[in-house]
Amino acid sequence: MDTQFLQSFLMVVDCGSMAEAARRLDLTPAAVAARVKSLEEAMGAVLVRRAGRTVKPTESGLRILNHARGVLRDVRNLHALANDDAPFGEWRLGVSSSALTGLLPPLLRGLYDKHPKLAVYMEPGNSGTLYQRVTAGILDAAIIVEPQFTLPKSCGWQALVEEPLCVLAPAAMAGRDALDLLASEPFIRYDRSMWGGRMADAWLREHHIQPQERIEIDHLNAIASFVHQGLGVALVPDWTPPWPEGLDVLRIPLPAPAPVRRMGLVWAEGPKAALARALLAEHGKTSGKP
Repeated sequence: MDTQFLQSFLMVVDCGSMAEAARRLDLTPAAVAARVKSLEEAMGAVLVRRAGRTVKPTESGLRILNHARGVLRDVRNLHALANDDAPFGEWRLGVSSSALTGLLPPLLRGLYDKHPKLAVYMEPGNSGTLYQRVTAGILDAAIIVEPQFTLPKSCGWQALVEEPLCVLAPAAMAGRDALDLLASEPFIRYDRSMWGGRMADAWLREHHIQPQERIEIDHLNAIASFVHQGLGVALVPDWTPPWPEGLDVLRIPLPAPAPVRRMGLVWAEGPKAALARALLAEHGKTSGKP
């Protein structure tokens, strides 16, 4: 059995869509469907079915789901452990989208200075999903927005950066008040299903501001580009650079005290928790904090 068939099956189940799975795997939907079909033929059972616009696992698919994840994890660990300089096996790290280009790279550089043969499987995603995958044992650790609830004792947490909410506005609006901009200009909303988006929504409600909503999207770089084009203003975390190049936008502070989005590392306690602590040690060096 080709493990790529298992990977495609799991991606379809996680995404609930052949098209989205294909996008993430950089394949055509037809190629993903063919892989899933080949796996079904090898297993002698139907593993997924369409339910309206979504794709869901059948009872047979649900029965093999966790085992399939374990097989893929074990195969990747075998590849990593085949190199005797990689005693940890593969480290499965989730990363919130806004941390991929700014917060994470310098931490990884320091980590690889100490563990040059470290094998990392990196999974981008939103904070809520990545947190669930850490607690489920699918990922070893993840860089996410700080959860607003108590973590289980099986997990560790440490904040890495604080990113205050700010108003993002076109440069032509310089000198205008942050609250006036939010109340009077077309609004580009950070997706309320995201933890950071919920924080922005809660602040707007607390200050009785009902913005003229134009767009809602889960992509901070896209929001910044839309603001640059004069499509509206936004309320977003002042996230760790780099930002997209060539943008002529303002970051206008909110009146104090402004809400702060804390980005940090959550990890599962266990054999690979040492790698999480090593990453945190690199953050201590780059930030000057112990």
